[in-house]
Amino acid sequence: MSQLELSGICDCAKSTIGGIESRKNFPSFERILKIAYALEIHPADLFLRNESQSREEVRKFFDEELSVRMKEMVEKRFPEAESYEE
Repeated sequence: MSQLELSGICDCAKSTIGGIESRKNFPSFERILKIAYALEIHPADLFLRNESQSREEVRKFFDEELSVRMKEMVEKRFPEAESYEE
């Protein structure tokens, strides 16, 4: 699938897909889901497909970067959720 085809399915610019592929842009969680759906793969496969990375490197990425970004996104989008935790 070309970047142009993928961008059309995901409703974004071709440059967005190129930026994600080159690690210049970081997709939102929603964009990750759209890309995975378009490619007919599990969202985690988008991160695990690079065979040059070890499992430890992938786990570190999830633990130190992705989970932190997802938590920040959820807290920003749903600020009222913090009051329910206490």
